[in-house]
Amino acid sequence: MMATLSMSAFSVRAHARSTLNAGARNPVKATMTTRAPRLPATRARGASLVANAAFTPAGAKIAGVGMAVPAQYLTNEDLSELVDTNDEWIRTRTGIGKRHVISGDESLTSLAADASKKALEMAGVDAEDIDLILLSTSSPDDLFGSACTVQAAIGAKGALAVDLTAACSGFVVGVVNGIHFIRGGEYKNVLVIGADVLSRYVDWRDRGTCILFGDGCGAMVLTSTPNPDDCCLLGFDMHSDGTGNHNLTAKFTAEIGAETDGKSKPCAAGEAAPSGRGAFCNIGMNGQEVFKFAVRTVPDTVSKSLDKAGMTSEDIDFLVMHQANQRIIDTAAKRFGLGPEKVVSNIAKYGNTSAGSVPIAMAEAVEEGRIKEGDIVATAGFGAGLTWASAILRW
Repeated sequence: MMATLSMSAFSVRAHARSTLNAGARNPVKATMTTRAPRLPATRARGASLVANAAFTPAGAKIAGVGMAVPAQYLTNEDLSELVDTNDEWIRTRTGIGKRHVISGDESLTSLAADASKKALEMAGVDAEDIDLILLSTSSPDDLFGSACTVQAAIGAKGALAVDLTAACSGFVVGVVNGIHFIRGGEYKNVLVIGADVLSRYVDWRDRGTCILFGDGCGAMVLTSTPNPDDCCLLGFDMHSDGTGNHNLTAKFTAEIGAETDGKSKPCAAGEAAPSGRGAFCNIGMNGQEVFKFAVRTVPDTVSKSLDKAGMTSEDIDFLVMHQANQRIIDTAAKRFGLGPEKVVSNIAKYGNTSAGSVPIAMAEAVEEGRIKEGDIVATAGFGAGLTWASAILRW
């Protein structure tokens, strides 16, 4: 899914290549074909009746953000009743004090809908005016994805809604894709959501992982601007390395209650095997390797994004990273010479919410009045895949 979205989004880059990496610093205007006449408003968005689509490049801006977390949470003291640990041990190694977990009727869809409505309200955009929804998640409520159920929950009747999987890098990848769709000129309003409910896949007797993960969601509304040179994306950098996949997984396992014996499901022996339910393993992680991977890749990817934006670390107003471990955040901040006043960290309250962590941190910083219009925000995600991505955004 991610590869398909990226190819679709980046195909428009050729029309506006000069403005994407450096914003309005060195614009080189390209001659574009005239926009094709709009079809009647009753047609479904994306249903084109013209042989060759024509694009009028546009700018893009961040219009609104929102967040949502479950009502229930587990403190470090709560976890000490499940595994051999304590508050000091967890805080010293991770910086985490508590994490929220879904319960009752809560779901990934309900959290995503709540965060999205808040972002839409801040942006002053009606749900019916959203053209595209990108839901970055590794834990949808349905195997086939949850973007469409979020679309229905918020009333975004005209939007294409698709899931994007890039683990903890997902939101940053989603934002870059969303901006490219707007830059092509055919999408006016894009909703990007980062959400995960990994508590479903945590072994709550495994001290190495249960202390880390929490559930949560953040959302961002991106809107178009008429000037192609006016773009909030100043530079970006994205990577994958499948050779490191084994360091962080939640693999599909044999069907529940059935002995497949390595055979395909319909050919498996045993009366119950063909009807067995599929399932995924709990999260397995090589903590030391993931830590070393993050400490190595985050400064590198942020530096590359800064270079593409024509900036240095001195231009950064705020660093908003994936909230995986406070020590990783501190290491990156030190590398760029950023004091605590320029670093957004809320890992103590929410733990690692995977694709939700970056947008939750952004939304909370905006709500607190820290991130303001015009600020330069460096953001980075990293995680399973392995994937890592960064972007320099002008708020």
